[in-house]
Amino acid sequence: MVTLITCLIGGLGAGIGTGLAGLSAAAVISPMLITFLGMPAYQAVGIALASDVLASAVSAYTYGKNKNLDIKNGMIMMITVLIFTMVGSYISSLVPNKMMGNFSVYMTLLVGIKFIIKPVMTTKDDMEEKSEKTKIIQSILCGIMIGFICGFIGAGGGMMLLLILTSVLGYELKTAVGTSVFIMAFTAFTGAMSHFVIGGMPDFKILILCMIFTFVGAQVSAKFANKSSEEVLNRVLGIVLCAIGTLMVVMNMIA
Repeated sequence: MVTLITCLIGGLGAGIGTGLAGLSAAAVISPMLITFLGMPAYQAVGIALASDVLASAVSAYTYGKNKNLDIKNGMIMMITVLIFTMVGSYISSLVPNKMMGNFSVYMTLLVGIKFIIKPVMTTKDDMEEKSEKTKIIQSILCGIMIGFICGFIGAGGGMMLLLILTSVLGYELKTAVGTSVFIMAFTAFTGAMSHFVIGGMPDFKILILCMIFTFVGAQVSAKFANKSSEEVLNRVLGIVLCAIGTLMVVMNMIA
């Protein structure tokens, strides 16, 4: 029963965060599995990343179906993110780095507050004002920055993608989330495979439960997001991220 409830809360929370904001499932599922089920951190992250693949994929499909996905620039950013994640990870192994351990937790909370106080009201017409060359260059530079920081710190990818896409690249909110989950589907798959190859397969029952609940949460929240107005989506997104961020802060204190 404890396993079922932990997977249910963690999976649904991660799925809702993924469908609404492209939040990495690792930010929610991992602490839940580690704290309540005593699972080794490496296995917990592997399960979270595997759950993220399906959730991000179904979210990306929903956003794409509603024409809220920039595949071309998303692919460019994804490639640079993957490359520089490895670079950042290698450098991180050479430099002791204990101060940034809770980076993704506090970033989730702060980004949530940001969307409540200063919502993103960019339109698709505003996005079209930039030239293709500018979009490509910005996608490469932002991909390098996101990848390096994620590899160096080991977390924060989903929130960084959303923040960069809206604040730096000037994406309309729904397109930003759609492009973010599209990228996350590939990065999560890469991360999950590497975890399973290195650490072995985790508890199969927990893996399946987390994947199912995350999938359900992502599908429902992605459909809601695409039907909502920009103003409503900003508010709901901010509230959900603040709630998840606060929960993770409490979880860290318990742990």
